[in-house]
Amino acid sequence: MATGKTTAKKKTSGSPQRGGSRKPAASGKKNLGCLFWIAFVIVVAGLFVVNWELIQKTVRDSHVFDRFSGEPAQTPPREEDIPELQPVPEPVRENPTAGNNPPETPAPGPAETNQPAQPSGTGGQPAVRPPEGTNPPAAGTNQPAQPSVKPQDPPAAPPAEQLRSRTMYFMRVDGDGTIVRTKSERKLPASDSPMVDTLQALLAGPSAEEQRRGLVSLIPQGTRILSATIRGSTAYISFSEEFQFNTFGAEGYTAQLRQIVWTVTEFPNINDVQILLEGRRLDYLGEGIWIGSPLSRDML
Repeated sequence: MATGKTTAKKKTSGSPQRGGSRKPAASGKKNLGCLFWIAFVIVVAGLFVVNWELIQKTVRDSHVFDRFSGEPAQTPPREEDIPELQPVPEPVRENPTAGNNPPETPAPGPAETNQPAQPSGTGGQPAVRPPEGTNPPAAGTNQPAQPSVKPQDPPAAPPAEQLRSRTMYFMRVDGDGTIVRTKSERKLPASDSPMVDTLQALLAGPSAEEQRRGLVSLIPQGTRILSATIRGSTAYISFSEEFQFNTFGAEGYTAQLRQIVWTVTEFPNINDVQILLEGRRLDYLGEGIWIGSPLSRDML
């Protein structure tokens, strides 16, 4: 029993020693926490001091205090909102000597007119009186200026049509019945197809002046040109079917071919003519007149 009590006392006496050894560790943790919070407060205060101006500007721009005070924030006016100051006209100073008297009305002067003054004296020309039945302009009124009408230039005459001298051949029948080829000159308008124009004039027949000279055409009436082309030195001319009917026989056929060939070969770039009928090449015309190849002056 005594031994058991002694052991219990030892255990009891040992327990306070363990609790005493734990107190220094707890106090160390408390000191470390205090140091942390002190350092945190110092850092926050330092940041607050460093950014003081920025904080003030942010608070001022956000108008936080104005929301609690209830007064509208006063925003500084922008440059574009500032109205431009207009110059104030100076008040008209009244003449102190005039008093309450009304302003004097100036006496009417001589009537103003826009007419030039007429020279006086015997050396000047007499004044021109306005025509009867017209009222003179009232005094002080300005006559509206009459617009000066510029005479229009006469329309320009169209350019004169250019004419070119063209040679064509007709026939003349002598007293003994001989058919003679005769040259005739005409003035025809210039164009891009002088050969066709000359042939058209030839088919139309002699003019009145040429008829007085005894010239006739033995080309059958109603003959028309269907086409005309030039290949090298040869002219290919297609006539209508009337060209193959001549009432004067073989001499008439030969005469009409001479009129065509000699008229066309007057152009320096053409040496011979190929006669076509309705676009086709025939060997003979009428009573055995050869037209199957290009015809030159020497062949007729």
